Amino acid sequence: MHTQLIKQTIALETYQAAYLTWPGGDRDAPIALLLHGFLGESQGWQAVAEQLAAHNIRCLALDLLGFGDSSKPRLKYTIDHQVQFIREFVQALDLPPLFLVGYSYGGWAAAACAIEGSIGLRGLGLVAPAGIRDDAFAGRYAYLRPLLWDTPLVDGVLALARPIAQVLGQSNRWQEIDRARQALKNQPVARSFLLDRWRPEDAIDTVEERLDQIQVPTIAIAAEGDRTIPLWHVQTYADRIAGARFECLPDADHDLIHTHAAQVANWLRSYLMNRT
Repeated sequence: MHTQLIKQTIALETYQAAYLTWPGGDRDAPIALLLHGFLGESQGWQAVAEQLAAHNIRCLALDLLGFGDSSKPRLKYTIDHQVQFIREFVQALDLPPLFLVGYSYGGWAAAACAIEGSIGLRGLGLVAPAGIRDDAFAGRYAYLRPLLWDTPLVDGVLALARPIAQVLGQSNRWQEIDRARQALKNQPVARSFLLDRWRPEDAIDTVEERLDQIQVPTIAIAAEGDRTIPLWHVQTYADRIAGARFECLPDADHDLIHTHAAQVANWLRSYLMNRT
């Protein structure tokens, strides 16, 4: 049964950060700071964090800038905004050198933090990390742009489509589109990515060319059936970070931090937290 947690907030230099902490871990226990994926928030780490906390690891999970209960400024987002936000959060809590673990978009942010080098790190965990330039992504989500239109017409069309989708046996698909509409209305990062980053040349902040600058123990974890982050993206991290460990779940997809939480937590502990 999951632990019931209360989200906390802290004022940073410019923005407010929201985060969760899990019970477990003594005062001197190692700290893991967990960064969620795109359209996610800190609660998404619940299953993994409970596994880690049970092994004397202090777990914090941050709502990244523009997500969850953290501030949601309207910006032309780059990963540097997240790096600054994470750095200010770590400084505000006066955290000692820690393990930084990121999933998907959070993995991209974690790697960028390790490259930037202003946070004291003991190790880096990258779970299905984004952040590798892939021109095949250009335009992939262009069909979602009408969901950004700030007009009740879109909501009206979705409402009319619901019974039709039920008749056609497409209720799940309709629900996915409706959830995407609500998320895009409330997530400025998602809006920025769809509006500002649809051409290959807009990928100005991917990290593949700077991965050799990461000098901390690193594990990169992939899901073989992941259709969101291709396997070769994760392998790129493992190949270009000196001494990085690569692990792959053959029977998992992009939802691996939920479906395979115990294995993900075990690899993080075994290859990072028990070795440094």
